[in-house]
Amino acid sequence: MGRRKKIVQECEKLMDKPEQIRNIAIAAHVDHGKTTLSDNLLAGAGMISDETAGQQLAMDTKEDEQERGITIDAANVSMTHEWEDKNHLINLIDTPGHVDFGGDVTRAMRAVDGALVVVDAVEGAMPQTETVLRQALREGVKPALFINKVDRLINELQEGPEEMQKRLVDVISDVNELIRGMTEEKDYDWTVSVEDGTVAFGSALYKWGVSMPSMEETGISFGDIMELERGGDRQELHERTPLSDVVLDMVAEHFPNPLDAQPRRIPTVWRGDSESDLARQMREVDDDGEVVFMATDISMDPHAGEIATGRLFSGTIRKGQELYVSGTAGKNRVQSVGVFMGGEREELDRGVPAGNIAAVTGLRDAIAGSTVSSVEMTPFESIEHISEPVITKSVEAERMDDLPKLIQTLQQVAKEDPTIRIEINEDTGEHLISGQGELHLEVITQRIRDNQGIPVRTGEPIVVYREQVQGKSHEVEGVSPNRHNKFYITAEPLSQDIVDSIKLGEISMDMPELERREALQEAGMDKDTSQNVEHIHGTNILIDDTKGIQHLNETMELVIEGLEEALDDGPLAAEPVQGTLLRLHDARLHEDTIHRGPAQVIPATRDAVHRSLIAGQVKLLEPIQNVRIDVASEYMGSASGEIQGRRGRVDDMYQEGDLMVIEGIAPVEEMIGFSSDIRSATEGRASWNTENAGFRVLSDNLQREKIMEIRERKGMKLELSQAIDYI
Repeated sequence: MGRRKKIVQECEKLMDKPEQIRNIAIAAHVDHGKTTLSDNLLAGAGMISDETAGQQLAMDTKEDEQERGITIDAANVSMTHEWEDKNHLINLIDTPGHVDFGGDVTRAMRAVDGALVVVDAVEGAMPQTETVLRQALREGVKPALFINKVDRLINELQEGPEEMQKRLVDVISDVNELIRGMTEEKDYDWTVSVEDGTVAFGSALYKWGVSMPSMEETGISFGDIMELERGGDRQELHERTPLSDVVLDMVAEHFPNPLDAQPRRIPTVWRGDSESDLARQMREVDDDGEVVFMATDISMDPHAGEIATGRLFSGTIRKGQELYVSGTAGKNRVQSVGVFMGGEREELDRGVPAGNIAAVTGLRDAIAGSTVSSVEMTPFESIEHISEPVITKSVEAERMDDLPKLIQTLQQVAKEDPTIRIEINEDTGEHLISGQGELHLEVITQRIRDNQGIPVRTGEPIVVYREQVQGKSHEVEGVSPNRHNKFYITAEPLSQDIVDSIKLGEISMDMPELERREALQEAGMDKDTSQNVEHIHGTNILIDDTKGIQHLNETMELVIEGLEEALDDGPLAAEPVQGTLLRLHDARLHEDTIHRGPAQVIPATRDAVHRSLIAGQVKLLEPIQNVRIDVASEYMGSASGEIQGRRGRVDDMYQEGDLMVIEGIAPVEEMIGFSSDIRSATEGRASWNTENAGFRVLSDNLQREKIMEIRERKGMKLELSQAIDYI
């Protein structure tokens, strides 16, 4: 029997024992060593050879990941590990570190109960470390810490025991500060500490690791480690204290099993009736209950078709079951169930019970984030992605014959990655893809060319803008084409706290009304306003302040349709509107239904919304990024010049080790092509990263020029409404 088959059988045996299951994700800043660490764990579980671990990068299963040397897609693997004389099933997800693929991290956190955060000992906690921690804690996922690349402190930086200890203590306290800041109101303490064994140190590349419990067990001290490292006896170090044992012991001991985790996590991720049988079955991880499965990842298999991977919270999922998929009609039939072994999926003849991560085929209607169940139910909270698409590229098929295949491929891309937005224009054959950054779009278009064999042309990257009112408008009137219907609306800016709460999914129309009211009041909205919320679209809210208007109830659906159209295409440059509170104060409606149909109400509402936005001095907002550059001090001037020359500003400069760190912000549009410019400015001696930081008002002197540029690109007429005389 092959080694792989044997491991699959071991995993099958443990699936029915939730107390011996650990569902975990490995998350970190880019290049801090997640995938190298995953290799060690696979080698420790006997899945790849010990010699190639660290170089093989087995979890980077796609060719472009191996070529670029970065993880692009989250990869799943199931393995077994013996701890305290009991075998444990560990379902692991290796997640990307690059900010452009942060959506994969957010989705992976929904499927797991523990997050192993990897931090580079030399670089310390970086911006993306903070982001992945926030994603984990928001989903109710418990963190533990692995400090990697300790060998660099010993050999490259030649640090003595005191310096090294200080550096490691600093990393731990930085991570704990982040954890504390994000769990202040919680009744549990998830900070990590060396003493209780939730911190491990080591070198993923050289396959050794230690933690307080492992040092007590093996008798190895930091002094021994420094001696063996400096003497080049890394193999002996690996044999005496193998990294995989140390980390997997920590996972088995400190991460919760599904029985511990689900009672705490269900209220965080599900808003259904907590007293129902279904809620009880999920809390108890009941494998005889109704099937409740959350699809966190959709991938394509050339032979099996679409595979939905996700967490099973209740019931047992089996081949042949007919299941509901939230938001779609009818049922989907399960074709097969299995588990992932890195790049390969192993089909199982048996069902997969609650508490496990399963790979399922046949769920054709599921997208990443769907709730799949045997009974109709309140779906799980939608997975809120922290950043939104900020860059767009047009994609065209070089051959017209490829057009249907390209459209199908783009629809598949949107299904697999909800952080990508696709606009398909079947008339012109030009399609727009919006993503998190240049690299995100580059990877998608490369995969369309290489994997689907469709030659495509791509346009220059275009930055996505937003529109937002700056002040409170006076009451404006919108009149229907037949002059028989009138709507009176005002617009004003929403507070940033409310906008953030909507983005994080803490306020939505899916919530029970009372709960929504409380959440709005907590975020700063006054009581009367919060009671009249009629609709939320994006980060905009419609308030119905009307009193007893006849026929308004049956017309409201059309009013909302007109409102959404107006907000999707703002009055300045048809860019989406954000962060705006609209109040409907009054309406005059025709008695006869025929005279207040869609052709009358929709244009009247759209007109009223646009006029109120203009009266509230709507302006164009541009996306910005936080920028961090680590560079040798002699290149500090040229590196900071690169930020300042891009309409950016430098906020901080400080020394860290032998490098200078420059932190600042710059507009996304100006950052296009930054990587080649910073390389030449610093002769390749700088490392940098960027992180999307939302939107800010474009400076006044650029407003008109940019609006005209966008209008021209979109084929709109170049005259602005006379009411826009403030730009």
